[in-house]
Amino acid sequence: MNRALSSFSKHFTRTIHQTKLQTSGPVASLIKSRSVIRFRGPDTVKFLQGLLTNDIRKFSDSLGDKTANFPTPNVPATSVPPIYAALLTPQGRFLYDLFLYKPPSKDTKLDSTGTGPASEPNEPFELFADVDASVLDELLATFTKYRLRSKVEIDNVASEFSCWQRYGSGLSENSSDVEEPEAASVGWGAGEDGAAMSSSHGGNLGWQWFKDPRLACLGFRGIFPSNIIPPLIEADKETDEQNYLMWRIENGVAEGSTEIPKGEAMPLEYNFVGLNAISFDKGCYVGQELIARTHHRGVIRKRIVPLRFQDNEGKEIISKVSPGSEVINTSSGKKVGLVTTALGCRGMGLLRLEEALKGSTSLSIQGQEDVKVVASKPDWWPSDWLQDLQQHTAFA
Repeated sequence: MNRALSSFSKHFTRTIHQTKLQTSGPVASLIKSRSVIRFRGPDTVKFLQGLLTNDIRKFSDSLGDKTANFPTPNVPATSVPPIYAALLTPQGRFLYDLFLYKPPSKDTKLDSTGTGPASEPNEPFELFADVDASVLDELLATFTKYRLRSKVEIDNVASEFSCWQRYGSGLSENSSDVEEPEAASVGWGAGEDGAAMSSSHGGNLGWQWFKDPRLACLGFRGIFPSNIIPPLIEADKETDEQNYLMWRIENGVAEGSTEIPKGEAMPLEYNFVGLNAISFDKGCYVGQELIARTHHRGVIRKRIVPLRFQDNEGKEIISKVSPGSEVINTSSGKKVGLVTTALGCRGMGLLRLEEALKGSTSLSIQGQEDVKVVASKPDWWPSDWLQDLQQHTAFA
């Protein structure tokens, strides 16, 4: 399907280094760096619960009388919000991140006549996930290795579904179901009309935008059939995925095994607790021991932070820094951390907070001392992250 960028999108890409995302209004990107897989079978929840960092059991819980609704025309079907989670090594290092989605059961959707709930007694339980496309084959092999005798099928459905993100100014403040009802009602409660605003029929049509399970400022996320453009995307507001990357960079959120080094990264240093990716109440999972011990110790000295690259005059420098570059304190000569992601004059880095966020003007790139590095604290960070560090440093 041809998704050539409109003149707006081309302008958007040209101005990416000027952070026009803050003023351009809601936009959407097809996330080609993600692929979609499907878990299907009666042991799906039990299987994933023993592997992933988050609590998957809510996908198997009954919705209850307060939230379940009889399918009615022009009323969205009840659906369960997605979950963000990670699979770790036994030593607690990051391997893969997943966004898990549960399609609603048939009895929350209308039948083909639109007069009553659909029914399929033998409908298999299934969850969908969008994952890093660059490690798709390896990820599938890893889950298959862990499957053993579990009654769960793991399928690559990347050719059938695509991942999309809707983000930008105007969404972070209006991301609740009440304030933006269109985003809450499209999808599984959508159905056959082009505007996707009527109730869902039994066919395979209703796919939904969800609030990003990590942070409100990231907007909405969803998986949709690959042969459609999702609802609520204005014709001139589909834009390149690099703009979504820039949006994440400005908010200090890494995603995928390219930005979060596979087999090396410590999830807490990449802010997985603040991104709602870890449950400390669910019990055992692969790598749980190190995560729990580090969390309860309470002090994370290094974290992923947004970076700006400037010259000696304070002007932004474009495309002079690459991932893997060392950040040093030129006053002391000490290494402060590494650049993990770079795009134009912006990036993210895993830096020691004590030096990175104290207002120092002495940070630069090793071997490129003319490139100054300015680190910042994202607005969404909990205040206790820095308080804990300051208290620990005071008594050290």
